[in-house]
Amino acid sequence: MERQRIKRTWGVAIAGVCLLIPGILLAVCMGAMEILLVDIWNGIFHNTGSLTDMMIRDVRLPRVICVLVTGGILGMTGAMMQGVTRNPIAEPSLLGISQGATLFVALLYASGIGATAGNTLLAALLGAFFSGVPVLIFTMKNPGNLSITKLLLAGTAMSTFFTALTSVAGLLSNQSQMVGFWVSGGFRGATWLDVKIILAVGIPGFLAAVLLAPKINVISLGDDMATGLGIHPQRVRLITILLMIPLCAAAVVVGKTIGFVGLMIPQTIRLFAGTDYRRVIPLSFLCGAVLLTYADIAARMIYQPYEVPIGIFTAMLGVPFFLYMAGKERG
Repeated sequence: MERQRIKRTWGVAIAGVCLLIPGILLAVCMGAMEILLVDIWNGIFHNTGSLTDMMIRDVRLPRVICVLVTGGILGMTGAMMQGVTRNPIAEPSLLGISQGATLFVALLYASGIGATAGNTLLAALLGAFFSGVPVLIFTMKNPGNLSITKLLLAGTAMSTFFTALTSVAGLLSNQSQMVGFWVSGGFRGATWLDVKIILAVGIPGFLAAVLLAPKINVISLGDDMATGLGIHPQRVRLITILLMIPLCAAAVVVGKTIGFVGLMIPQTIRLFAGTDYRRVIPLSFLCGAVLLTYADIAARMIYQPYEVPIGIFTAMLGVPFFLYMAGKERG
């Protein structure tokens, strides 16, 4: 059985890479300005300063990297949250963490303070922390009785509340268009500075999550089992959620509010690779990157020359998936 799961794990990994590579090429080539494959090589290694080279270097490449890492973070944090809460529908956007980060960014814009990359990231961090603390308290207060219904109700209430406050902040400050852009998600205008932000947070966060995976494995078996094996469940939950806060904040700063990736990807991975989080977490990162890459391509191509919010595509897939999972667990 274990050998079969290992084979399936490698199968998922190989399939993910085989989908990701053409996705990256398509993301660079396709758009309002079509670019040939040969131009990608020349634009990266033989920059002539032409319009095509500038498009590749300054627009398409930073956007592709931001999409990849943000998708990976969303998939990975969903797996982490589901592991420590032992709840299959747990995910940062469904629990209000992403919406809390978006709210504080909206308040920053509403305040009239210049929105630089630094203070936008700080605002998102504060917002993710502000919304993450109630989640932390809720999950640690009575983890043995943390039902799907309770977590769903609490997450829905927080998400709705933060989204409503974000809309109010946009209306009162005459920043409704900006708020709409942040709430719906997207990578329009991604720059190399965004790449630096997402990589600076995403790479250490990924490594820390992989190191934390064995303890999340034990927590997912139950608190009594974890305690018997010498693992402190509450401490692992605290470390996991504190790790998720900067990851979610960086994802919001770069990709705005994108939901359901962290719900769909880990659940799908577990069907093929089992419940070992040493496999689920890295595979969720890979497949989250794949999903968001193709969603971003669709967002740019479906209504040219305009760009559709990427959150629409993840929601079109995620809402039916969420309803199916909620009904399945309830039944």
